[in-house]
Amino acid sequence: MGSWPENVGILAIECVFPSLYVDQSELEVFNGVEKGKYVNALGQLQMGICTDREDVNSICLTVVQRLLERYKINPSDIGRLEVGTETVSDKVKSVKNVLLQLFEPYGVVDLEGLDIRSGCYGGTAALFNSVAWIESSVWNGRYAIVVAADIVASDEPTALPIGGAGAVAMLVGPNAPLVIDRGLRGTIMKHSSDSLQPKLTASGSYMEALQHTYQLYREKTQKKTNCANVITMEDFDYLLFHAPNCTIPQRAIALLTVIDFINCISKTNNCENFKNSELSEIKSAEEAIHEFSKDTFNRKTLQSLLLTSRLGNTHSASLYGSLISLLINHNIEQLAGKKICLFSYDSGISGTMYSITVAKEYNNNSKLSTMLCKLVDVKERLEKRKKLSPTDFKTILELREKAWNEKQYLSVADTNHLFSGSYYVAQVDEMQNREYKRKLN
Repeated sequence: MGSWPENVGILAIECVFPSLYVDQSELEVFNGVEKGKYVNALGQLQMGICTDREDVNSICLTVVQRLLERYKINPSDIGRLEVGTETVSDKVKSVKNVLLQLFEPYGVVDLEGLDIRSGCYGGTAALFNSVAWIESSVWNGRYAIVVAADIVASDEPTALPIGGAGAVAMLVGPNAPLVIDRGLRGTIMKHSSDSLQPKLTASGSYMEALQHTYQLYREKTQKKTNCANVITMEDFDYLLFHAPNCTIPQRAIALLTVIDFINCISKTNNCENFKNSELSEIKSAEEAIHEFSKDTFNRKTLQSLLLTSRLGNTHSASLYGSLISLLINHNIEQLAGKKICLFSYDSGISGTMYSITVAKEYNNNSKLSTMLCKLVDVKERLEKRKKLSPTDFKTILELREKAWNEKQYLSVADTNHLFSGSYYVAQVDEMQNREYKRKLN
């Protein structure tokens, strides 16, 4: 080809989520916990619920079909399809193989990519793989579709409020309105028997990964741009995070505030000892730091948490739900030309910080304008969902568990509540083959 494809990134984006939800304040009462434990402490308002009619395959079928139809994409123009998820419906067969039934009627069988089952980082890994494919010698000129999806549900009392469900599909290719900045990526991959510990101190694996990737991203940016100035959060217009709940991004902003302070002081005074000091040393100042960083959080992150607050923890789709939330909460003038920082994380540890530059040029016929117009209905769909009681929620969890454990299963839930265009599980036969149908009204 002779040169890199220009401005590779996200050309189109769609999301789907359950048509049912439970109110987190009602769940507090149901679980007998103190008032505000879920709503105030976690920042969660609602949680999306999938019945036994829905699995990770069905929500992925729905979101990919929606992307193809609403953007009028010819399946023959897709050369790669990759899925990031940690939700298992079949121990051997990939979600990607199920999605191929959307392409086979068009004679499209030469689709590269498979599933990446790696916790919450899978969607990001699939995105990076697709960008690398387009920028490689094997690229055949076609687009890639990346899907990030998970269904998170548990009847364990401590895990009950932190479930959720959702799927995001992205069309990736050159000349995109959301350009993934080439060469600006900080990554950490480390063996750790960790669980999510969203603390300000460096003991939390999330915060350790954030600290490491931010430092690497800053160093690469300064090297690439020959910038002598210290890179800080103010160099980004928006900051998006993997968000299992709405309070973790607040703590992330507080940590980055500390890092910026340390780096700026050390740059000015050459205080290397202060720069390398343990974050635990400033733990006593945590409340003051949170208060000081609140303005940054409100300006750069708060409006990206709409879907997290209303859907709950969507694991692989979380970061890209944050991106959609940001897009639907701003007009095109507020977004054009802006720089977005994204942090992807998975326990284990896997983490990456990278950035997106929004296209500067826009008009009513631009790709950015089209993307924003297609996302207008997200808020409308959120309001059209049906609220269930915590008791009904528990019943649904029991039905899902029954469906998972039985070899052959015929769903008992109705499909009336599903949004039009949704795929659903029709039956599971004795060989564990899953049949899907689509609701068209």
